[in-house]
Amino acid sequence: MILKKLLTLPALSLILLTAACSKDDTDPTTPNHNVIPLQTIVQANVETGSIGNLVVLAGASITNTGATVITGDMGLSPGTSVGGFPPGILNGILHINDTTATQAKLDLVAAFNDAAGRTNTEIVILSGNLGGLTLTPGLYKSTSSLGISSGDLTFDALGNPNAVFIIQIGSALTVTSGRQVILSGGAQAKNIYWQVSSSATFGTTAAFAGNVMALESITFETGASLNGRALARNGSVTLDGNVIVHP
Repeated sequence: MILKKLLTLPALSLILLTAACSKDDTDPTTPNHNVIPLQTIVQANVETGSIGNLVVLAGASITNTGATVITGDMGLSPGTSVGGFPPGILNGILHINDTTATQAKLDLVAAFNDAAGRTNTEIVILSGNLGGLTLTPGLYKSTSSLGISSGDLTFDALGNPNAVFIIQIGSALTVTSGRQVILSGGAQAKNIYWQVSSSATFGTTAAFAGNVMALESITFETGASLNGRALARNGSVTLDGNVIVHP
């Protein structure tokens, strides 16, 4: 794991963390790449406004295949196409271009921009694969795509159930099959915000957590689950035998 201070930016001191190892995690000679610098600047929650009980929100369409179970409301605006319910089960209310969906979309835009615009002197720069890492409360940024593939990702709130985590992603987010997001030390899914500047894809049986705010689309492959919200600003949410619960 490479850890270094970028001193060339006068206005902002950034910590760069390259999330990749050239050796096996179990090799005792490999440096501990799971250690992330602790941040002392406390992040406020991203205000999600009227999104409220919505756990799925899309701009273009919502499509389901198989026995998906959604616990919470769904919204679509400005699109009109919602398919696959049934066989999917919605334990909530479906809002299509009504007042709730329209306002929620406006609030999603505001929340997305809020998360994307956060910055401070302790921001940690992430790159590549987050598998095997443990993130503590604070602000994280990637200028390109991020993935979770070589191991699971842990969020550790360090005993503070109100701790906020914000991850800014410059392009796509990809979680490979079977990978998990683990909540530790009182961390709560409702306080984790993934700001994805492209699309997000969750592989088969992946278990994810947090508020996923994607500029484009969100795709859940067979059996993937989410403790949180799937919020696709412009594109579609595609489901396939998934479980999504309100955070």
